[in-house]
Amino acid sequence: MDRRDFLKTASLTALAAGLAPAAEARTGSMSPLATSTSASLAADSKADYTLRIARGVLELSPDKLVSTTLYNGDFPGPLLRFQEGKPVTVDIFNGTDDDEQVHWHGQFLPDSVDGAFEERTPPVPAHGHRREIFTPRPSGLRFYHTHLRAGDDLSRGLYSGQAGPVYIEPQHEPGAYDREVFLTLKEFLPYFTRIDDDTPFMQPSGMEMPMVTIAAHADPNAGKVAPGYELAYGAFAINGKSLGHGQPIRVKRGERVLLHVINASATENRSLALPGHTFKVIALDGNPVARAAEVPVLWLGTAERVSAIVEMNHPGVWVLGDTADADREGGMGIVVEYAGAAGKPQWQAPPKFMWDYRRFGDPARKITPPDEVIDLLITERQGAIHGFNEWRVNGVAYDWKTMPVSRKLKLGRRYRLRLRNASDDIHPLHLHRHTFELVNVHGHNTAGVMKDVVLVPPFQTAEVDFTADQPGLTLWHCHMQVHMDFGFMVLFETA
Repeated sequence: MDRRDFLKTASLTALAAGLAPAAEARTGSMSPLATSTSASLAADSKADYTLRIARGVLELSPDKLVSTTLYNGDFPGPLLRFQEGKPVTVDIFNGTDDDEQVHWHGQFLPDSVDGAFEERTPPVPAHGHRREIFTPRPSGLRFYHTHLRAGDDLSRGLYSGQAGPVYIEPQHEPGAYDREVFLTLKEFLPYFTRIDDDTPFMQPSGMEMPMVTIAAHADPNAGKVAPGYELAYGAFAINGKSLGHGQPIRVKRGERVLLHVINASATENRSLALPGHTFKVIALDGNPVARAAEVPVLWLGTAERVSAIVEMNHPGVWVLGDTADADREGGMGIVVEYAGAAGKPQWQAPPKFMWDYRRFGDPARKITPPDEVIDLLITERQGAIHGFNEWRVNGVAYDWKTMPVSRKLKLGRRYRLRLRNASDDIHPLHLHRHTFELVNVHGHNTAGVMKDVVLVPPFQTAEVDFTADQPGLTLWHCHMQVHMDFGFMVLFETA
């Protein structure tokens, strides 16, 4: 029995003790809005793009078939290339039995289009359709994905195959590369376990002791109950194919290839290395970095994106893959093949490397003081909800039944979110409908790094600034499905 078989057996044993019923776990995903009428389709009009949500079978390899929900019958969903500032029309057809949401991650869109029940976006009705017309912005690498509560149902939400890339063409493209390659990373065949095996790839030295103290007093269950359920996976893939299957990335010596990488995982942080090559990072979450920097490994938290140029100057047949051996060997990789090269794809472990957002910032940039600071303290209660950890922000777990507004914001005002992580998990924290600037990470000031997801390590603080320039409802949450499902959300309203 290998490690993953052991984990699967352990998780099944745990499940035998009883989980929250699926209907209870889904509470809140079917809001009153679920019965509203979607936008009508004019008989004489044609959409620019069409997405079809339906169950399908994805062939990761000849001996690994996955039944899941997909966009247009494949994973990832189709690449959507928009022009910045040019309105587009997208028809979304839902062939499933449940109302759906398509979240346009990273775009500045009205809350009625953004794609979240919490923001009161009208759903794509079960066995129905919805037409969305919007103006794409800002430019850069974005993506689209489902935005439902899954609870204990591992066929729903981000556990499914519903994700796809978006690239919004800037009005002026510098074009310092020869061609682009889009890579969407994803795990499949999820199952529950009680073991958390995340790699601390950006853990700073030491911990903030105040955060440790808060954590020790916030969880009455600590040490008294079994660890809460975590997720593990039985299959891994890039662009819907496990390593060694599907087409390789074929390159020529001297080519400059711009890789657009999306981590579409439900819960996992990912890493990528290419033996003999480095990555020149030019954008994070679709936003150009203040300083382009070369790194030996790309690290991406859940829902993060990286755009990086690779100079193809080391001929051979190589594995571009995850640095975790078990995940790479389980399929998280793709072959890079130089013209004229032959032989078995080779892998070599990269040098040890710690990811640090600050290397992409501008130390000379002056930060404008915010109008207001909002403290968001993250705590957990171990195994508090039918064996799942309950997550709280400022002592409150989000109520999926009432979906309350947690904080009112003033339009045009600049806010600083002070994100204090008093838990032993690393969290990818996402703000809808806005881009924020990192101003402090792990006690170090920074500037010029613009993102919509930030990873906050255990027992650490990060600070980000944003201008509340999008009126309406804005969701802030951990992008790990199992965390947001069990309380890790805050809803802002700007007016």
